Amino acid sequence: MLESEYMKPRQLPRHLQPAPAPERPFSFTIRDARAEDLPDVREIYNHYVRNSVVTFDEDEMSLKEWRAKFAYLVKLDMPFIVAESPSGQVLGYALVTPWKQKKAYRYTVENSIYLGPASTGKGLGRALLAELLDRSSAAGIKEVIAVIADSGAEGSIALHEHFGFEEVGRMGKVGFKFGRWLGTVLLQKSLKKPRTKNA
Repeated sequence: MLESEYMKPRQLPRHLQPAPAPERPFSFTIRDARAEDLPDVREIYNHYVRNSVVTFDEDEMSLKEWRAKFAYLVKLDMPFIVAESPSGQVLGYALVTPWKQKKAYRYTVENSIYLGPASTGKGLGRALLAELLDRSSAAGIKEVIAVIADSGAEGSIALHEHFGFEEVGRMGKVGFKFGRWLGTVLLQKSLKKPRTKNA
């Protein structure tokens, strides 16, 4: 047996050990989503499909489905943004989709915000929602609706209320996931200066 195999390695006393490198500050930039972001977007969303009731989806979305959704939102000129780390990793995303398909609803959208599991609790959701609302207003959107699960999504409700969303209704037991019934909370915010072309 070699000495190195039974002798414990020597360690400097704690006060003589070099200080650990400081943790890098959490930083990101927000930009328009691109087609190459979709694999990361899919992974973020599918994490919540598998592990949470914040989405009522029970089946994971495929990359093909995300590409179709992306093309649809680009065609409608709807905001779809991502937060990117300095290393190029997608940390989270936010988007709006038409609230209903009937034409008279064209100034009303539903918003969605999803963060990577390691990016929660760091102010990213607030930054994404602020940017999403600014871009939605610039796009001529008048009303934004948030549909949030009534259980397990208290943080999302608080976030929307911080930005002036008001509760406008509740629906009980409209979803069934993970063996239990779930309701939804509807919140709404009016945006300023909507574009009224072709109104």
